[in-house]
Amino acid sequence: MAKLTFVGGIHPYDGKDLSKDKPIKEVLPKGDLVYPLSQHIGAPATAIVAKGDKVLVGQKIAEATGFVSSPIYATVSGTVKAVEPRRVVTGDNVMSIVVENDGEYKEVDWPAVKPFEELTAEEKISMIKEAGIVGMGGAGFPTFIKLSPKEPEKIEYVIVNCAECEPYLTSDYRKMLEEPEKLISGLKVSLSLFENARGILAVEDNKPDCIELLKNLTKDEPKIAVKALKTKYPQGSERHLIFATTGRAINSSMLPADAGCVVNNVDTVIAIHNAVIEGKPLMYRIVTVTGDAIADPRNFKVRIGTNYHELVEEAGGFKKKPVKIVSGGPMMGFGIFDLDVPATKTSSALLCLTKDEVSAMEPSACINCGKCVEVCPGRVVPSRLADYAEHYDEDAFVKNNGMECCECGCCSYICPAKRPLTQVIKSMRKMQLAKKKK
Repeated sequence: MAKLTFVGGIHPYDGKDLSKDKPIKEVLPKGDLVYPLSQHIGAPATAIVAKGDKVLVGQKIAEATGFVSSPIYATVSGTVKAVEPRRVVTGDNVMSIVVENDGEYKEVDWPAVKPFEELTAEEKISMIKEAGIVGMGGAGFPTFIKLSPKEPEKIEYVIVNCAECEPYLTSDYRKMLEEPEKLISGLKVSLSLFENARGILAVEDNKPDCIELLKNLTKDEPKIAVKALKTKYPQGSERHLIFATTGRAINSSMLPADAGCVVNNVDTVIAIHNAVIEGKPLMYRIVTVTGDAIADPRNFKVRIGTNYHELVEEAGGFKKKPVKIVSGGPMMGFGIFDLDVPATKTSSALLCLTKDEVSAMEPSACINCGKCVEVCPGRVVPSRLADYAEHYDEDAFVKNNGMECCECGCCSYICPAKRPLTQVIKSMRKMQLAKKKK
């Protein structure tokens, strides 16, 4: 039987063997915790604590500002040292709350949670909003908005992105193996918001143990299906995941809801369970610390605000000096120059490599081989779009569907001329999106 997939894509070395077989290890931070007020798409949160205040684990320290925003919670007990700009993984200085960890991890008195059966849809969405849950697959879009489409009766599929197609990342894999019941519970919570929806757990076929486990746990759930996807990058891209599982196509001007779908990744869905069933806000995420420079690559349960230096220490430190450090995966992550930055809600991985193959590349002229077109999942012509972008021909870029690029990196990966196609196209897309906002 043919596996579900899409046209295009590539098969890079996945590097998952470095960390996939080790259980998740919890990290107890030792130093200060830094909470950037902007950890999501939309308006930054507003600090509701000040220097000198005492905080507890689970205490709200920043309030959402505006509709598209998200609150932030303390993940340790201690004293607020400052509310000041601090550097984040993008290199920007972002206003942040700095908490001195007292090492005691005292928690708030958690409020009692109403039985799930007694909760209304509005109450569930309010709990998800108040918990500060955002998309933890990278974008950081507040989850309550995804779960509140204008016409909820038109949502037919709630898809859990279990593909984890990005090379080296294994955090979702470990969560599926270690907390599958919470994953299914979080999906059931989401499904309860849409009377006409069915659930899909979409897993790449390089994870047969997860597929078998999830199928066994959902065999008596008529509204939930486990679908095996062909292992191929970028199978986990939202557009291509929807197409692979439902056959429905969306473009850059559409939302998944326009195709009757809601998509969330594994960590986000488990966070939904924690919020609605257990009454806990988003305070943790799983981070893969890996690469050939790391002594003991594995996945860590990380308290948001933990310094990246501490994650490297927990992974045994560097066995070789890293030449390239990437926040995220090698395809869609970005290089960082300083480990003195905090883990946030959208931190997925820390990849430390002993070689920087990209910097060593010498780009040459396009040889018109067409390989970039063959692998492009967006079905555009990357070489041509890159030419338009390099010459600042905005009209031609837009006319030739430049906004349909999903910035996956397939074209740059496959290009024999080593042209930085994705990077150039991405820059032009940012310019166009900025103009639209204006």
